[in-house]
Amino acid sequence: MPINYYIFLSLALFIIGIIGVLTRRNVIIVFMCIELMLNAVNLLLVAFSKMHHLAAAGAGNAVNNVGSEGQLFVFFIMVVAAAEVSVGLAIIVMLYRNTRSVDINFLNRLKH
Repeated sequence: MPINYYIFLSLALFIIGIIGVLTRRNVIIVFMCIELMLNAVNLLLVAFSKMHHLAAAGAGNAVNNVGSEGQLFVFFIMVVAAAEVSVGLAIIVMLYRNTRSVDINFLNRLKH
């Protein structure tokens, strides 16, 4: 499958995530849109890693571990994203306990 399909899909997912972050007022939906943007970047990273692996194989280079670096980076990004989700959801739960709402405009109350 050509790399252009992966680029267009990743771009579409990333744009949906940006639109969701900029237009939604619910903290949980904004949080999900940020995760969608991270997954779009992960998809693109794996696609480019696979493209690099195929190009190295076509050039006659030794391709023992070439191409697995992208998947390794994606694994670490997913681990960091899981930690982010746990901390973010804990903050959202505490916000809901204090304000009884998950509206993003109530975050201004945390300044004072």
